[in-house]
Amino acid sequence: MIDAHIHLYQYTDIEKRIQHWQKEGIECVVAVSNNLKSAYETLELKQRYPDFIMAGVGYHPEQKPMNRRDMTELEELIYSEKEAVSFIGEVGLPYYILDQLTADEQGLQLEQFARWVEVAKQTQLPLAVHAVHSQAEQALTLLKKVPEVQAHFHWLKAPEQVIKEIVAAGHFISVTPEICYRERDQKLAEMVPITQLLIETDGPWPFNGPFENEETSPLLLKPIAEKIADVKQIPLSNVIQQTITNTNSIYNLKQKQKRKS
Repeated sequence: MIDAHIHLYQYTDIEKRIQHWQKEGIECVVAVSNNLKSAYETLELKQRYPDFIMAGVGYHPEQKPMNRRDMTELEELIYSEKEAVSFIGEVGLPYYILDQLTADEQGLQLEQFARWVEVAKQTQLPLAVHAVHSQAEQALTLLKKVPEVQAHFHWLKAPEQVIKEIVAAGHFISVTPEICYRERDQKLAEMVPITQLLIETDGPWPFNGPFENEETSPLLLKPIAEKIADVKQIPLSNVIQQTITNTNSIYNLKQKQKRKS
């Protein structure tokens, strides 16, 4: 299985953890970054574990907009480390902190996301997108202007019509351990075709329900897959194999290109 969205740099004892995860059947992880510092940390982890990590460079939108210098350095990092960078992310639009941002800051966040979409187009890299509730439609509207860019809407919460439009545009959507105890996420999994569905933990973010007081790690992928199999009434093996295929399809583009050359 592949964890399609994890903040790997936030874990300790990485070597021991990765060895354990691999023994439990975790093939690799899609490791996002939140800012310039974590981007360097994630790329350093990629260097240490090249076959286990798909590394992303990005800036989490649930914080004040980036300053121009950091934005430029992140862009330069994407271009200079193009062999190590598998995607741009996590990027997107803020929702949870909207009331803490001025109108100018909200406008700047939108401009910066548009810039990330443009960089994705130029580099032919996919985007790991954080855009939930009202912001999902706004992010999709911007992405529709650049159809060459493929996106993964992680831990999506959005109106039904927006979900349908994201699917129709060919983007991918992931579910988290919340699918095991939230009807909203179960309905989302029902709506998204299995060929566009990914599984993620967003670790080390903590979860409730059966996972309360349990460390979030890629080991939670199996119960996610089991719940998807139950919701869609398909074999668990089909869920596991198809989500692996889907994750490789969006995040492993460079290897696909190398095989073609």
